[in-house]
Amino acid sequence: MYGKERVYKKVEVIGVSPTSIDDAIKAALHRAHHSLEKVSWFEVEEMRGHVNDDGEIAEYQVILKVAFKLK
Repeated sequence: MYGKERVYKKVEVIGVSPTSIDDAIKAALHRAHHSLEKVSWFEVEEMRGHVNDDGEIAEYQVILKVAFKLK
């Protein structure tokens, strides 16, 4: 596979989790894997979260660029 010509497309996805940044990334990749064929790699573009009224983290949000191989 490597050394051969290939072409990829990147799309933006947003993962959200109440527990961690890692879980937000995993949620985004899991859904991308089931929605797109041949997901190959990802880049974390942004990380942020929502703070509740008590000053605690309510959720983590991660914006990813996910690349998949074009047919």
